[in-house]
Amino acid sequence: MLVSSKTFDDAGVYRLDRHRALVQTVDFFTPIVDDPFSYGQIAAANALSDIYAMGGRPLTALNIIGFPEDLVRPRVVSSILRGGLAKATEVGCVIIGGHSIRNPEPIYGLAVTGLVDVRRVTTNANARPGDVLILTKPLGTGIATTAIKRGMASRALQKNVITLMSQINTVGAELAELGLVRAATDITGYGLIGHLISLCRASGVSADIDPAAVPIISYEIHELVKLGCVPQGTRDNLNGTTVLVDWARTDETCQILLTDAQTSGGLLLCVAEANLKEALKVLRKAGTSSAAQIGRIVPRRRRRPLVCMTD
Repeated sequence: MLVSSKTFDDAGVYRLDRHRALVQTVDFFTPIVDDPFSYGQIAAANALSDIYAMGGRPLTALNIIGFPEDLVRPRVVSSILRGGLAKATEVGCVIIGGHSIRNPEPIYGLAVTGLVDVRRVTTNANARPGDVLILTKPLGTGIATTAIKRGMASRALQKNVITLMSQINTVGAELAELGLVRAATDITGYGLIGHLISLCRASGVSADIDPAAVPIISYEIHELVKLGCVPQGTRDNLNGTTVLVDWARTDETCQILLTDAQTSGGLLLCVAEANLKEALKVLRKAGTSSAAQIGRIVPRRRRRPLVCMTD
């Protein structure tokens, strides 16, 4: 075993031989959008991205689905599965089976197995002081999906956020294979700050973040926060940062955005200064939603906090 749950990484890694290792992950959740096909796409993209976050490429996947038979029709279940299949097919991953159960509410996701070069695994534990932090998708999906459920989101925001969440972070494998990234993680339920804290702990470092440099889906997200449209998971994330983050003069809205619980979020990449230009070139060529330089890794502070906001 090369990577286990000890480092809070996105997937486990098991060595096969001198050069290859298996990357394995599982992820599923309840519906966050109304359209079943889009829900299937988002859930699959979220699970598949765990493999890319580790620098690997997915090979096979198993469907995991649960639903209440008396409330969800077979055609809806079929649409969810077709959405997942479409995303797996997009990246050459073969769905070879799965398992279904009766459940009080719908759940769907994938158990994914991939391959990675043992020399190119991008774990939480390899960040180094001086690394530039790059974020590949804007934040705000937790707030946006909550707004969708409450009927508060505009059609433009709904379309934008579904497109973002359906994008698979395939560029993670390319960056790893080119040796351009030291460490990486995808931003999901613990929000940007939560996942950054895990990375800092595993690597024995700290980080400085420029809040103004962090991309947000749209200004509508700020307005939704002011209206109180904040998921409980995001509030829990923020409450958990009390002694670990120095928020400085960062206002409450910005704090909420930086801890917003994401679904199928972007990659947070640690890139050495010498590789920055080439890494940004790869990200632009891949058409990532953003390639924002949001901060740096710094030496471990003797005293908390692990993460500090900068002007």
